[in-house]
Amino acid sequence: MPVIDVNGIPASEVRPYNVLITGFGPFSRYAVNPSWLAVKPLHNTILTIDSPDEPVIDDDQSPTAEANSFTQDTRDIYLSTLQVPVTYEDVLAIVPGLHARPPVLPPSADPDLPDIMLPADGFDLIFHVGVAGRGPLRMERVGHKFGYNMKDATGSLAPIVRVTREENSNSNRGQSEPSEMERTERARLSEYLIESPVDGTEPPKRGFGKGYESFPEEIFTEIDVEKLVHHLKKVGVEQIYSSLDAGHYLCDFIYYCSLAESKRASGKADKSTTKVIFLHCPPVDQPLSTEEVTEAIKKSVIWLCGAAAKSAIPST
Repeated sequence: MPVIDVNGIPASEVRPYNVLITGFGPFSRYAVNPSWLAVKPLHNTILTIDSPDEPVIDDDQSPTAEANSFTQDTRDIYLSTLQVPVTYEDVLAIVPGLHARPPVLPPSADPDLPDIMLPADGFDLIFHVGVAGRGPLRMERVGHKFGYNMKDATGSLAPIVRVTREENSNSNRGQSEPSEMERTERARLSEYLIESPVDGTEPPKRGFGKGYESFPEEIFTEIDVEKLVHHLKKVGVEQIYSSLDAGHYLCDFIYYCSLAESKRASGKADKSTTKVIFLHCPPVDQPLSTEEVTEAIKKSVIWLCGAAAKSAIPST
């Protein structure tokens, strides 16, 4: 799978796909976040996909003697990367700009990385990566609006949200009943204190409020995650599964924010122009190496852009 440095490569005649891959910055015991270790090597690289057309047919309507003869349309995928701080405030400040046209990105937190060439028409795909606990890769299907009661890397909490009576009665994310994945995150991040009840009452609801009132409590990615996971298993990424619970911490927070901003930028409630996906990776060598995670990201991006080329995921 060729990865080529962008510098000095002539522009393709066909507009390339533009993909942004984000990882997170330092937090907890991670001086360098495992997600960033996997994402950083992909900065300013190019992947190439070959999209086969129909077999060449001769006059008698049967395939030519070269049974597997196809015409090929080659298209490049330009990859850029960005490190996002592990704070609610930074996610809310940065993510809307990622979906602008042209995108607006903050200065790089890594001085070793060259500047990003921003696509005027915006990114076709934004691929978020974050670290979870030991275990397989998890490709997340949905982001959640409420339920963020763990403090971030600076000790700050997510915004308090005023919710309607209907939202409050319909919400299944009660503080008293965290999901299994959320309990795992709380145990893993025990130094990041959970907001405590005051005078016997539950903590306030936290998550997305002002500016996100029109968005639902859950937003699913438009990408067919099950098909993606099935493909990855076929091409050798065996330790991966799909998930419906991103953990109600910064990974879930950035995923919901990005899904919502994608819909907002497209101006359509039911369909987005920029596709969004989130991958949870384990800590290094628990059990996957950094190189294995990077390879899984590359294979995911190639499949997603190949699907776009076949109109399964329309591009801009």
